[in-house]
Amino acid sequence: MRFPAFPILLAAFVASCSPAPDGPAQAAATSPAGVQSGGSQSSCLSRAYPEIGGPISLISSTGARVTEADFKGRPTLIYFGFTYCPDVCPMTLTTVAAAYRKLPEGSAVPQTLLISVDPGRDTPEALATYVANKAFPAGLLGLTGTEAEIRAAADAFKADYSRIEQPDSMAEYTMDHTSLLYLMDEDWKLKTFFTHEDTPDTIADCLQDMMK
Repeated sequence: MRFPAFPILLAAFVASCSPAPDGPAQAAATSPAGVQSGGSQSSCLSRAYPEIGGPISLISSTGARVTEADFKGRPTLIYFGFTYCPDVCPMTLTTVAAAYRKLPEGSAVPQTLLISVDPGRDTPEALATYVANKAFPAGLLGLTGTEAEIRAAADAFKADYSRIEQPDSMAEYTMDHTSLLYLMDEDWKLKTFFTHEDTPDTIADCLQDMMK
């Protein structure tokens, strides 16, 4: 299966850390090939594009270097974001946590990764503090690295990000970044992805479908 619209996908989901606008035009642009996120047109498990996903080599919030091999053997949910993100990133992570709570008792949940797109501020120590937020998924692991390592990881997932200067802000700058959740299977192959339109219910339903 080919995925001919990578630039369109990126343009639709690059967020400046503020909630995406609602409306018919935005809804129509939320998935490639007209697939509506969480809608009835297609199963969430039909979004397994083989071009998305690849090797990573990064430093975890525990200080250890990790690669994709460390996460094989169980599903992994990946999000590219950063700790200074005031709205979209924390909202996305709390949505994931809520989705996990909706799974049947005893269900195995994916390992959740936050890959920082802001290595200048997101040291392993800063990430360790951030991912410990009790509103986020239990076991959330932050990953960072050099500019080159993070760009390589983002490129593997067809994700994009850029620094936006904010000279009038105490933060000095923010990061625009692709706002998608990538669900990898036990072999580190893309199983599906989620967008800002997905809710705890639609994510939980998809995860249960995957476990059947």
